[in-house]
Parts: sequence; structure tokens; C-alpha cells
Amino acid sequence: MNPRLAAAAAITAALTLTLTACSSDTDTDTSASGHGSGVTVSHIHGIGLDPSDQRLFVATHEGIYTPDAKGKPTLVGDSKDDFMGFTVAGKKTFYASGHPTSGGNKGLIRSTDAGRTWTSLSLSGESDFHALKYAHGTVYGYDSTNGLLRTSKDGTKWKDGAALKAIDITVSPQDSGLLLATTGEGVARSTDGGKTFTAGRQPVMAFLSWPAQDELYGIDTAGGLHRSSDGGSTWQKQSTVAGGQPQALTAVSAQHVLAATRTGVYESKDGGKTFTRRLDVEASGGH
Repeated sequence: MNPRLAAAAAITAALTLTLTACSSDTDTDTSASGHGSGVTVSHIHGIGLDPSDQRLFVATHEGIYTPDAKGKPTLVGDSKDDFMGFTVAGKKTFYASGHPTSGGNKGLIRSTDAGRTWTSLSLSGESDFHALKYAHGTVYGYDSTNGLLRTSKDGTKWKDGAALKAIDITVSPQDSGLLLATTGEGVARSTDGGKTFTAGRQPVMAFLSWPAQDELYGIDTAGGLHRSSDGGSTWQKQSTVAGGQPQALTAVSAQHVLAATRTGVYESKDGGKTFTRRLDVEASGGH
């Protein structure tokens, strides 16, 4: 098979598993349920640290979880909705999207109490953002329902950008107009705030995170963690995160990286060279 086609097929297969697993088993999945020590977490869609206290938050198919004192997942608040898109915007301030347990799309929602309660901001019933980033005072979202890159200054009024098929996006910490998106062809680039994107350029990445100007991270479909110091023009592999197929990636700073795979949420404080497990994940077949 042509290498480009092979790469596209690989990411398409991996991303299809990641994005469709939730909708295929909403009524039968019993993981990540309850508050007790027997809770298990699977179907992770987002991870982040609250800068106010450095607590880890994990957005899943059935709510937002955080580790307790013993490292066991504890449900935050009462919502067990499917949180597909998730990003930490500041102290105790999160943006998210996904699906209510009753079905449909949540649009954009926001929490200002570290995930305990949520307020609907816009596009309820209309859009499901599978990727969200907050940077430069702007919400950047990939609206998977409509296949659009969208941006908003206030979370209520949106500007539509390019139409594309992507799983994740990231934004330059220095340039509000420079965005990257993961596609089946590779990493696509926008220099006009998401109005247009170039064709994807290999290597193929599943998720991206850009914490500092010269420190961009990407994780491939096999869990290989890569680092770029030139905005994605070249990449150097740092390590392979345990657990294979990735589910989320967040670089908190230039050296501090969080990655979720099928077996756990892992943390690195040396730029992705080594990882330690922060939270166990239940690796269920086919997801």
C-alpha cells in the first residue's frame, strides 16, 4: 500500500475506534460508575491539571473524574454525561462538549468550579466539539457534527473556519493565528486562525499539545510520544507511552506532559522521556 494511504488508513481506524466507541455502547457500558473504590475509568476524551491546586481531571464517557488520596478515580459533581471535548482554561475554569445521557449534543459548556457544575453557553443540541483549546482569550473548537473549525471570544458567538476531518487541534502559544490539526494525511497547518488549512503532512499524529513556543508534542496512533522544537516541521521521538492506542494528550508545560492510553493516565516531568502512571484505565476490548 502507498505509505500515504497506509498512514491515512491507520489513523482513520484508530480514530474511528476512539470516537465511535461511546455512541455504540451508551446503554451497556458500566465502567466509570459510582464513587467507591471499585470505580474504573475508560473511554477518556480529555485530561488536564487545574492550575489552582494541580489536581488531575479526566474527562470520560461517563463524567469527569479526579484521583482521590489513594489514586482511585472519584466522580466530580453529579454529571455522568459523555464529555467528548475538554480543556482547562484557567483556575477552576473548564470548557467542555459532548453528549447528555439522554442523547443529543451539549454544544459548548463551561464550569467555573472545577467541574462540579456546568453552564450551557451555546450551540446546545447543534454541535459536538471533539477537540477544544483555550488560548489567547479565545475558544478554538473542532465541531465534529459539522466538520468545521470554529472560534469564539465569548463562547456564545462563533466564527466558522475551514471544513476538515480532524481529531485534534492545537494553537501556537505565541501566535493566535497559527493552528495545527491532526488528519489522516498528517498534521495540517493554518496560519489564518483556522480559516484555511494546508494538506496534512506526515508523520501522522493522533493528538497534539503546544505548551511553549519551542515545545510542541504529538502522540501517534501507537502511543509514540514525539517532540518538535520548530512548530511541527521536524519531530523527534521521545518515548512510547504504555498502553498503545492514545486517548488524550496535554502538555502542561515544556517538561510536564500528561498522556492517556488504553491502560492508564501517565505523567512525565522530563519532557516525555519517562512516564509514571497517575490513574488506571480499564482497557475494554475494541475501544
